[in-house]
Amino acid sequence: MLITGILEKNAADYGKEIALIEREPAKNIRRHITWDEFNSQANSIANSLIAMGIKKEDKVIQLMMNCIEWLPVYLGILRSGAWAVPLNFRLSADDIMMCTETAQAKVFIFGEEFIDRINSIKVCLDKNVAAYIFVGRDDKCPEYAMRYKDVFLSSSIINPKVEIKPSDGAALYFTSGTTGRPKPVLLTHGNLEFACLVERNHHKQTHKDNFLCIPPLYHTGAKMHWFGNFIVGAKSVILKGVSPKWILETISEERATIVWLLVPWAHDILVAIENKDINLSDYKLDQWRLMHIGAQPVPPSLIKKWKKVFPDHDYDTNCGLTETTGPGCVHLGTQNLHKVGAIGLPGFEWECMIVDSNMKALPKGKSGELLVRGPGVMKEYYENPEATAETLIDGWLLTGDIARMDDDGFIWLVDRKKDVIISGGENVFPVEIENFLMDNNKIHDVGVIGVPDERLGEVVTAVIKLKPGLSMSKEDVFKFCEELPRYKRPRKIFFDDVPRNPTGKIEKPRMRKKFGCIF
Repeated sequence: MLITGILEKNAADYGKEIALIEREPAKNIRRHITWDEFNSQANSIANSLIAMGIKKEDKVIQLMMNCIEWLPVYLGILRSGAWAVPLNFRLSADDIMMCTETAQAKVFIFGEEFIDRINSIKVCLDKNVAAYIFVGRDDKCPEYAMRYKDVFLSSSIINPKVEIKPSDGAALYFTSGTTGRPKPVLLTHGNLEFACLVERNHHKQTHKDNFLCIPPLYHTGAKMHWFGNFIVGAKSVILKGVSPKWILETISEERATIVWLLVPWAHDILVAIENKDINLSDYKLDQWRLMHIGAQPVPPSLIKKWKKVFPDHDYDTNCGLTETTGPGCVHLGTQNLHKVGAIGLPGFEWECMIVDSNMKALPKGKSGELLVRGPGVMKEYYENPEATAETLIDGWLLTGDIARMDDDGFIWLVDRKKDVIISGGENVFPVEIENFLMDNNKIHDVGVIGVPDERLGEVVTAVIKLKPGLSMSKEDVFKFCEELPRYKRPRKIFFDDVPRNPTGKIEKPRMRKKFGCIF
């Protein structure tokens, strides 16, 4: 069943039950909508777009911070037959313009946080965009835009019944750009439907579950994990703002059962508990059954500490890409804590293979590029046949990740193909060094890159963020790293924040720009 059909079924089966809750602790705001309201809003949005002349395969930009309107807008776009184009809320004005031009979007839906950026490029956007729809306070609405409630909440709430097939395009997602310029990934309705099945199969959601959604909804990770609750008509909470206190308050007061965290947030919670900034006895957490992490490599030391504090939680690691319709192509599995550090096994109905540079399968224990194949693989890089041909070969998706498979079939991520450091002719994988440094109890976060060196080609460079109130010198770090082989030891150390994107991935290009030209 397509996800637009799942929404209609939820409204029929659970119409008066709460579907979505929005919490904004900084403003003491809590809002909610039922499944009936969710479905009616999606229908009204779809009918409004159709009335504006939007047809199948037209593109609609969605540039919004997480809010209770986000998912009805997304489902409404899909129900109209158009393609949703969710954009990263951190994009610069120039990148917003590039994405809009690439998609040739006809409608632009945006929140008040983006007014200045849009104003600066509107003349260029107008070449494609015929209508701007504003989601925010009435007094903030630009004169060139129509208000959300006037346009989207005033049309018929009857399903427009646009004919949609699983093979039809559904959404364009631009890759995160952590290793280069973002590329538009075309996902189909069938891809999205499959993502629901993967998440439900992996985490066994029931109608009684409550999913706490914190990461940005424009990203496939957050939304596709929400799909597990969505497919069984279970409610979910959208938390606006991140702090250990707000996360635990929300879990406690909303009785959340499943929480997907990014590595920095899990770290922050543990540090707050360790520093006694948070007292766990103040919260009701007995219903919390699963904490899972994805979007980036997970330091094994973090999970060991987490399980000491929360011994009753199931834990899972989820791995995926935008090109695989988000997480799930590889997952650890809650029963495999003895393999923490691995990204896991092939996910539900997924296949995996590790190959050398000639696309020849490698034996267990050997590092090579990870390939995946399954119903979640994207249709293409939109209007980029060259990049598509380089990435999709005989149904296999080349992930760009260097990995190895152990004797039990578990896959261990070594690093990004483009992030490998070649120092003195030796390959150094930053993730390995990052995991090693995270074993130091004084270190809160770390990112490792290679920077140019006349003699060695590149040298290992670590950017370290210490835990609050703790100190460490460069000499202390060098001494701690003496256990590493000499060629793997960091030659340069910086104490600074580690730049991460909204999904928690380390932004290596930003690190190279800031720290790679200092010498």
